[in-house]
Amino acid sequence: MPFQIGQRVTGHITGIQPYGAFVSLGGHRQGLIHISECHCGYVKDIHDYLKVNQEVNVVILDIDEFTGKISLSLRCLEHVKYTQEPPEHQHRHYWTNHRVNIGFKPIADRLPGWKTEALQRLDQDQASS
Repeated sequence: MPFQIGQRVTGHITGIQPYGAFVSLGGHRQGLIHISECHCGYVKDIHDYLKVNQEVNVVILDIDEFTGKISLSLRCLEHVKYTQEPPEHQHRHYWTNHRVNIGFKPIADRLPGWKTEALQRLDQDQASS
């Protein structure tokens, strides 16, 4: 069976390492669930989420065309419920003052000075060499 990126497949965990879990996909094909793809959020120990011989449903993230390695994800199938922060913690941060609509005017005002300064430096560099 040819595998495709984004495809959901079922497999069995055949081995677990500190960096991820190997999954048998059948027919001598194997994939890896990297530790960062086994659960949303920080994973201290992969053994808390996966066990050898466990059946898992995973999504194919990538297939290396040269080596044939298959990258898998459990995290893509998780339904994470994001809670809304309490009203006292909701705050929009603007990097500029959103009430003042000046656009690019400050840049346009300074541009002639920057050009003059750059030309003076260029002349100085040419004179010293």
